[in-house]
Amino acid sequence: MLNTVTDTPLFMPNKASLAESFRFYEHDFQVLLTRLHEYLETVIKLKSPPSFRLRVKSFDSYYKKLLKYPPKCALDDLPTTITDIIAIRVVCSFLSDVASVEKAIQEHFDVVEVEKKGSARTVIEFGYESIHVLVNIPEHLKQGLSLPKGLVFEIQIRTILQDAWAEVEHELVYKAEFSPFDNPLKRKMAAINASLTLADITFQEIRDYQTKLNIELEKRRTQFYSTADEFSAAFLDGLNVSSTPKSPEPVEEKSANMDPTSIDDLILHAISAHNAGEFEKAEKFYTQIIDKTENNVILSVIFKHRGMAFFAQGKYELSLSDFMQSIQYDDSNFRAHYYVAIALTLLDRHKEALEYFTRSLELNPYQAHVHFRRGLAYFHEEAFVEALNDLDIARSLGYDGADAQRLRVEISKKMQMV
Repeated sequence: MLNTVTDTPLFMPNKASLAESFRFYEHDFQVLLTRLHEYLETVIKLKSPPSFRLRVKSFDSYYKKLLKYPPKCALDDLPTTITDIIAIRVVCSFLSDVASVEKAIQEHFDVVEVEKKGSARTVIEFGYESIHVLVNIPEHLKQGLSLPKGLVFEIQIRTILQDAWAEVEHELVYKAEFSPFDNPLKRKMAAINASLTLADITFQEIRDYQTKLNIELEKRRTQFYSTADEFSAAFLDGLNVSSTPKSPEPVEEKSANMDPTSIDDLILHAISAHNAGEFEKAEKFYTQIIDKTENNVILSVIFKHRGMAFFAQGKYELSLSDFMQSIQYDDSNFRAHYYVAIALTLLDRHKEALEYFTRSLELNPYQAHVHFRRGLAYFHEEAFVEALNDLDIARSLGYDGADAQRLRVEISKKMQMV
């Protein structure tokens, strides 16, 4: 039959013939789907790994969609104008992950089309949001397979909440013979959709806050370890370590001058000021947090941070007091025990420091640097066998820097003199 407008052959489906063709390709579709999934897992790198949902369209679903969207002309092979015969859904935890996945796909696949469903809806409309990306199948994934010409596959990218909404909407609207027509039901559907969208945005904001806080925490922890490293190096160089190690110079970047009130804001501002070398401002923020809460977990963390601010200024007695307070509120905090031990070390109280190094290692035995520093404390106490044992454990855990080597040499000299 011809198209009377274009004089081109019309596509007239033969269900039995199409079913036979579909069955011919079906096994290779499944193999290809597995390969595509494995490849996607290698190119998508997220902090929170996404989940993947895979499917090859059933023939019945394929045929129904083919009748709904028939080719514009007759085709010799199985029509691949249905672009989602093979589909993979990538379900992400956060909105930013959706953008990261789309970027990874753009970088590693030949993209045919990107459709952002739901992006054009108004605030009073409801409907699921999802990014659908059509891509050509990489040649290296086709090896050894029989596939129809022009086959592409679809990747859908959603958050968990977008996916949940899409599944429910599919049942209530798409598959139902009658979808909501009256305004009260439409408003309810729109309200649910808006709530889920707001939840996605809120989750993303919380994650952004946590990411920024973790970056600041890592800067602060690095400063603390740097001061402890200076002490170790000074001792091993035979220098006078009874004087205060040099505190880190304030960096040019200054913390924000806002006056935060919530505990979350106070924590971020305190750590930002701490990292910027604004120790008095940091102490003020830490103290405000301590005054605002009775939560033992928060108090343990904040006393530890304020102690580190004191420590960075060489106020070791004050830092020791705060580290001890941290332990009182949470005895399972292995870092707080380690910080107490470091403060005691810088106060030349090595025997007491050994107790806290040991307690930190009881809570977390896989701290190579703590084994090294306990070995240094043992050396001060002339417990050379114990010191060597700690150095051996530190080396087995990956800590075998210049300071560890130098300490090992000093222990050997001392043991030869005994």
